[in-house]
This record gives sequence, structure tokens and C-alpha cells, in this order.
Amino acid sequence: MGYEQIRFEVDDGVATLTLDRPERRNAWSLAMGDEVRDALAAADDRDDVLVLVVTGAGADFCVGADLSDGGAVFDQARARGAAARPAIRTWQIRKPVIGALHGACAGVGATLPLQWDIRLAGESLRMAFVFVRRGLVPEAACTWFLPRLVGTSRATELLLSGRMLRAAEALEWGLVSRVLPDDELLPAAQELAHDIATNAAPVAVALTKALLRRQAHTATPEEAEAFDAAVFQWCRDSADGREGIRAFVDKRTPEWSLQVGRDLPDFDEPEGES
Repeated sequence: MGYEQIRFEVDDGVATLTLDRPERRNAWSLAMGDEVRDALAAADDRDDVLVLVVTGAGADFCVGADLSDGGAVFDQARARGAAARPAIRTWQIRKPVIGALHGACAGVGATLPLQWDIRLAGESLRMAFVFVRRGLVPEAACTWFLPRLVGTSRATELLLSGRMLRAAEALEWGLVSRVLPDDELLPAAQELAHDIATNAAPVAVALTKALLRRQAHTATPEEAEAFDAAVFQWCRDSADGREGIRAFVDKRTPEWSLQVGRDLPDFDEPEGES
């Protein structure tokens, strides 16, 4: 589909998705949601995309839902049904997703980045989960993700108050992994993305993402060890596992042959210990 409210560009294995309504401070509309969903699906499906960076044009990442029509966006979403909700299941994307967050990040502009793998912040970051101040409750599975990132007590404070968090506090609380000057933010995110795209095996990265997600809810260390041992054994015996070791011994750059769309194994259940 053609995009009008986002930009989607691919360069050397890295896709950059930019929310592109700077005149509205990247306020979230139904059209933007449709375009973002389409771009996310494209990033997951395309073999030439290994890492995805998400950012916003202008001074702000996203100020939340577009309320310029008095909340009509919510009426439109209700009319369209669940498919119009902004709870994009980014956690199901098999490629790493890196957020480059700056300026105002409120509402959906705060909740969606919780679903991503890595979040970098510009010094201008102002993040707020403002839902209760609008008579609403948090969405996009925020009440699931946020306590796992910052702990229950801090998540409860943020969600019940709707207060603003600046960059330094977001870093201290673990919402972001780095804070950079705004003009260095996107280059740093893209540098990290290119490092992963260049040096890490795509299937191994996808499996590591799956391990992080699954193991967070594994009941015992014994169960966790059995599962990661099975995944490790598969990787060790794979073409990329053999190539990675050979390349390290030969002191050369590895040439990965496995592709996420074609070669990713299904590890729904532990398959025994190695």
C-alpha cells in the first residue's frame, strides 16, 4: 500500500519506519495505524529486512491519539471493530525492533514502544501514560508490559497518576537503555541496527527473541534450561552455527545462509536436553 502518514525505508538490511505527521505532532489516526500495521508486516516478511528502527518526524515521537475532532477517532475505531485498535502485536515480529524516542511520547506513543525490543531516548523525551487523566484505561497490553519493565510499584505509580517521565528518570527506571542528545538519537539507533544486521545471524536473533519472551514465564530454572538447551542444540547443528564457528576461527566475517522467513524452526514446546 502507499503510505501518506508514515515513511518506510530500507537500507542495507535495516528498515526505518517514521511516523510522519509532524504538523500534528505525529498524533495517531486510524490511517496511521493501518499504515504502521502494513509496514510492520512488511518488515517481518521481507528477507532483506533484518532489523527495524521506529521513530517520529519533527519534535515529538507521538502525542497519542488524534483528539483534534473531539475524540472522533475512538468513535471511528469502534465502528470499525477490533481491527482498528492501536494494539499492534509488535512482539510477534521476528526481527529486532529498536525505538528512537524523542519529545512527547504520550498515550499510544508511550504504550507501543513497550512492545519493542530496545528503546533509545533523546534528551527531550517526555513520556506519559495519560489514560486515567482522559477517563480511559491503558491499552496496547501496557498493563502487561510495563510492570515487567519497571516493576509493579513503579508501573502502578505511572499508570494511576498519568504523570510525565523525563529521559533521565526513564533511563533510571529501565524504560530505555540509553539517553542521547536528540541529534545523535536516530544515528545511534541506526548504527545499532546495522551492527545487528551485519554481525548477528538472523535466525539466531529471532530465536533469542523467542527465548526472552518464553523464558520470562517459565516456572522453574530446570524447565528453562531444558528448553534453551534444545534451542542451542538446534543452532549448534545448523548451517549458521557451523559457519559462525568457522568464521571466528578463520578470523573473517561470517556468511549467514539461513533466513527467518524460510528456516526458523518451531519450538513451541521443549524438545529435551542436549
